[in-house]
Amino acid sequence: MSLIKYKLGKLIESSNLRNSDRNNKYSAEDVRGISTGKEFIETKANLKNVSLSPYKIVDPENFAYVADTSRRGDKISLAFNDSEKTIIVSSISTVFNVRRKDLLDPYYLFMYFNRSEFDRFSRYNSWGSARETFSWEDFCDIEIELPLLSVQKKYVAVYEALLANQKAYEEGLEDLKLISTAFIEHLRKEGNLKSIGDYIRPFNEKNTDGKITLEQGINIEKKFITPQRSNSNLKGRKIVRKGQFAYCTQLNNENVAIAYRSGEDCVVSSVYDVFEIEDSSKLLPEYLMLWLIRPEFGRYVYWASEGSAYEFLSYESIAEYMIPVPSIAIQRSVGNIYLSYVARRSINEKLKTKLKNLCPILIKGAVEEASRKEILQ
Repeated sequence: MSLIKYKLGKLIESSNLRNSDRNNKYSAEDVRGISTGKEFIETKANLKNVSLSPYKIVDPENFAYVADTSRRGDKISLAFNDSEKTIIVSSISTVFNVRRKDLLDPYYLFMYFNRSEFDRFSRYNSWGSARETFSWEDFCDIEIELPLLSVQKKYVAVYEALLANQKAYEEGLEDLKLISTAFIEHLRKEGNLKSIGDYIRPFNEKNTDGKITLEQGINIEKKFITPQRSNSNLKGRKIVRKGQFAYCTQLNNENVAIAYRSGEDCVVSSVYDVFEIEDSSKLLPEYLMLWLIRPEFGRYVYWASEGSAYEFLSYESIAEYMIPVPSIAIQRSVGNIYLSYVARRSINEKLKTKLKNLCPILIKGAVEEASRKEILQ
């Protein structure tokens, strides 16, 4: 038969390998989080003084997912390690791999998971009261309709070719970031550092009339994003105008959420503060943003923040941060690198979205091809 139904549990197996099982070989640099975008990402957690022994190992061609589906909208946090590098994830994650590779291609399975249909299925089949979870037992009970391995590999090849193009573009994006980093590091070594507080001022305008209806959050990648939870009443929220900066005042680690608003005016939660440049003929926002995305800035503000249960970042602490302020001509040259980086980053995100949207089409194509072959037999 060209198309056979299987219980997923017959094709996959869980793995409980811990970092301690390999003599704690992996460090904090190898720790990853799992996003609802189906990617392994840099973790937000503060791992200082945290034992990594119980962290689970995710070898190449292994999957990991978080069973807790609460507070993640209609998506499940799941990712596939398609790299050649082993990583580690939190012990709350479930790690698994394909044990019947004679029947199921791991990359084909990832395409199956990387569909909104799977997100809806896993969310609908989550159970619980305080927390809803999609258990490993329910995961294994998924019924999947598989074409022959040869047909799977045919559609996987299409996906991998497009993925390779996206990855190559992403690597070029990182190269651009390295160039900008080297440029501003050269400026820093030349000295003449000045506090950015001499060039910026706080901004505290509220959306009292409710005219602005676009709500945004900020992630640790220094980008404005759609918040996971939307609010129907946006009156009283803080306004971020085009050309201004906003940052989260609550810090858990050095990954400060700060971003420059280049799009239309929006509103943000009260946990954010806003500031703007007083005179752009003295300091360009694009140039300033290049300094704010540096890990050094994150380390500085985390050191400068205060609090007990939460660390709070004040405007005064940001204002004391020191950077070199060269001529506007030099700032513009460096700032153009940042603008190119932002533009290319946006293109890369669109490429990833298109690639994700292609997954259900490829899965459908593989199933339909197998069905046609079955009819002809």
